[in-house]
Formats: sequence, C-alpha cells, structure tokens
Amino acid sequence: MTEERVLEILKEAGVLLEGHFQLTSGRHSNKYLQCAKIFQYTKYSEELCKALAEKFENDQVDIVIGPAIGAIQMAYEVSRWLGVKNIFAERENGAMALRRNFTIEKGQKVLVVEDVVTTGGSVKEVINIVEESGGEVVGVGVVVDRTGGKIDFGTKLESVISMEVESFEPDHCPLCEQGVPVVKPGSRKISS
Repeated sequence: MTEERVLEILKEAGVLLEGHFQLTSGRHSNKYLQCAKIFQYTKYSEELCKALAEKFENDQVDIVIGPAIGAIQMAYEVSRWLGVKNIFAERENGAMALRRNFTIEKGQKVLVVEDVVTTGGSVKEVINIVEESGGEVVGVGVVVDRTGGKIDFGTKLESVISMEVESFEPDHCPLCEQGVPVVKPGSRKISS
C-alpha cells in the first residue's frame, strides 16, 4: 500500500483534524488523528488492516490483541487476515487488564495492535499484560505512527503510515500561549 493511498483514505474518512488538541497522552498538538473514523467504513479498515497483517504474516502469530476501545475492531480485522484469534484489553480501575475471560497462554506468539501511537502508553500496558501472561510479543502493528518511527517498544514495529506530528507538553504549548482554546477529542480521561 502506498503512502499516497493511505493519505487518501485518511482524508476521505475525515481522520485528520487541525486545531488545538489535548491528546490521550496529555500532550497538546495542532493535529489530531481520529483513527476510529476509519473503522466506520469496512472498505477502509479492510484495506489498511490487510496491509498491516501482511507485514506480520511470517511471524507465526497465534493471537492479536489491542487496547479498548480504539483497537477492538482493528484487532478483529488484522486477526481475520492472519486467520488467528483476537482479544482486547480494557481499563479496569484505571489500568489495562484482560477481562471477559480472555486469556493468553504461556508461549503464545502475540501481535499487539493500535490505531494510532503518540507516546505508546496504552501499547506498553498491553505489552506488559502479554508478558505477565507468559506470551511472547512478536511485534506491534499500528495504522498511524505519529512519532515518525522514533518510538521503541523493544520489538518489531510496523505501521501502515509513519508521520511526525509535533506535540507539546501543556506548560510549553505555543497554542496555549496564543490563547487558542484546547479540545480534548480522545476517549481516555486525563487528570490535570
């Protein structure tokens, strides 16, 4: 899949927003990628998840896991292309956990997926769950890597598209300094 096609999909699906945003990580940015919008359209999610699954087809993946809510549909679609089981982790008392009797067996090869990565906090939490369960993380797959390839999870990282989108600590945000109102479009509560 070409970068041009990925950008076309992001534009058509209304994924890329511009303004002043508080990201899930707490950082601020002038761009926000609302990747959940991709999964409204099966034609886009199928195309992007197939491209991502192909990057892991030789890794003997047994199970695909993603953090809820953003990566539930993505984990399903990537696992469908790989022909394996999928589950998701979700927050319980503020921390990612396996619920609903989902399990990862010792020695299972696990692919962790996420729609968009900025700081990788949720992905790191899911990696910890996999490792604590005795699973082996074979890689991390993301639709959009906002770090431009700079993030390191200690395992293979593949993205459908990698772009560097600038973000700022809230107390050093030029948009805040200009008085531009901040919008918090993400789904995770952030305590100030």
